[in-house]
Amino acid sequence: MRVMVSPLLERIRAREAKVGVVGMGYVGLPLGMAFAEAGFPVMGLDVDERKVRSVEKGESYIKHIRSEPLKALAQSGRLKASTDFSRVKELDCVIICVPTPLTQAREPDMSFIIRTGEALAPYVRRDQLFVLESTTYPGTTDEVLRPLLEKGGLKAGVDFHLAFSPEREDPGNKCFNTTTIPKIVGGYTPACLEVAQALYSSALKETVAVSSTRVAELTKLLENIFRCVNIALVNELKMLCDRMNLDVWEVIDAANTKPFGFMAFYPGPGLGGHCIPIDPFYLTWKAREFEFHTRFIELAGEVNTQMPYYVVQRTMEALNTQKKTLNGARVLALGAAYKKDIDDMRESPSLRVISLLKEKGALVEYHDPYVPSLEADHGFAHSMKSVPCTPESVARYDAVVILTDHSSLDYQAIVDAAKLVVDTRNVTRSLARGREKIMKA
Repeated sequence: MRVMVSPLLERIRAREAKVGVVGMGYVGLPLGMAFAEAGFPVMGLDVDERKVRSVEKGESYIKHIRSEPLKALAQSGRLKASTDFSRVKELDCVIICVPTPLTQAREPDMSFIIRTGEALAPYVRRDQLFVLESTTYPGTTDEVLRPLLEKGGLKAGVDFHLAFSPEREDPGNKCFNTTTIPKIVGGYTPACLEVAQALYSSALKETVAVSSTRVAELTKLLENIFRCVNIALVNELKMLCDRMNLDVWEVIDAANTKPFGFMAFYPGPGLGGHCIPIDPFYLTWKAREFEFHTRFIELAGEVNTQMPYYVVQRTMEALNTQKKTLNGARVLALGAAYKKDIDDMRESPSLRVISLLKEKGALVEYHDPYVPSLEADHGFAHSMKSVPCTPESVARYDAVVILTDHSSLDYQAIVDAAKLVVDTRNVTRSLARGREKIMKA
């Protein structure tokens, strides 16, 4: 096979290579900004015209990403955006950051990757680099994306470069960001790896090369399965501790004093975000191709998906202690996002808890300082607006269910004013007053 000699390497090293980012969401926007800040000319591509207009104006549409640096990049001309995918022919490096959800049958939904590959295919030219960042099963880059990009007759690893580099975004993390999180990179060929690693090394602090795209794909799944399994363990332990009248958080904190061989995970109302609730199912699906049943991973998924039901059950029990029923009770759900201090609603367990409470007849409202409204979409059947959270308003509810521990909320005041609090996040453990009103869930 002819080995490609790549002038692209020199353009990358000189920061003259034009970088395109397909999908300007939670992954694509900060990644595009990182390359623009490193001196590359960047073009964001997205089918959502609202996102494109916002990028062009320098207005952030993601809560934890500030508008000031985005506006500076837009005004400098280093970061542009478009809905016109024909502009791919102008680009040297194209990074794909599109969603990879599950179907209703809990199987991988490759439609976003397929549509993106089909949109890019007419504009593939020699010596371009294409990198997939979307979390997916081992083999996707080679088996799904590569044939689409090769439709015009050019071959990956011969005429153009192909790689996989999994996103590792953690929205709202104040210790790590896009540029400081080590970047895994796997190439379709060694030459593809060299070019892809050169690109990421030019903008990010550290890259970690692996031997293939499949290794890189499975690395990302392992990271998230590790969290899924350990969260399932503590969620199950939480339910046992309730039966045994023990405080699971005290147990975990005590175990965490061991300086080796232990990593603390904490229970909650369920799994949220795009990765942990979804990614394990990508591997369990792929494993069937090899006549392998991933029982451990699937069991963890079963435990975690039952947690919203457990929260509702605990709420019913808490109301019973007040001689009240859940049917007809006024309930305030505190927190809609899947984690604190962000507006990310992807797979948020709060939505499932709210839906289950409503199905039981509860009159549910919610408050979230980062999520002003909820729309009926993606399995959530209710349109709602965030209500005020003051001592006066809290006192009107029969129960307050804490689903997200936003740092901007005064939980002491909430507990003092509430008739009953069901705490799924253990944010009330240090409160001196109102303990008789609190039930841990």
